[in-house]
Amino acid sequence: MSDHTQHSGTDGGGPRPEPIRYFGTTWVEHDGHYGLRRAAVAAGSLVTAFAAALVLRFAYQGLSIAEVGGFVNGLVVVMFAVCSAIAFRKTWEGYTRRPSGSASDDALRGLRTIGFIGSLIAYALRCFVEAPGEQLRRAEYERAKAQYKRRRTTRSGNPAHRDAKGGKGGAPKGD
Repeated sequence: MSDHTQHSGTDGGGPRPEPIRYFGTTWVEHDGHYGLRRAAVAAGSLVTAFAAALVLRFAYQGLSIAEVGGFVNGLVVVMFAVCSAIAFRKTWEGYTRRPSGSASDDALRGLRTIGFIGSLIAYALRCFVEAPGEQLRRAEYERAKAQYKRRRTTRSGNPAHRDAKGGKGGAPKGD
């Protein structure tokens, strides 16, 4: 048996799991302090969201001091609320399916940037369940492993031997 057929999974030529930011590939077996990492990333995301909310509060107070009026103050509040809701939803959806790469996703990039607090909260909430994007990557990884296994088990050895025995490939050699 050759070295190529003895390798399986992630040892040899099999599929490799896609790393996740802050988690690497620890999400596969939930090793390497995976639970501690999830807790730390969730806490960090929530602390960052809180700090960002304080910065926005100071900006809002600046508008109040400038006396721009109630309409502008209300407009700013509504804008950040809507942008945060859109950013939360799009970030949350991004953990269960790959982005389509369409023009509408690109058009929402500005709204998601303004509503970054929503993205941070979605990231933190997802960390309470799993590593963000783990479900999607696990499904893709399992599918790739199954495909790899199917390809490896359907091979019947050297194609030259199949031809000589009258299998696929036409006439046997030596005629």
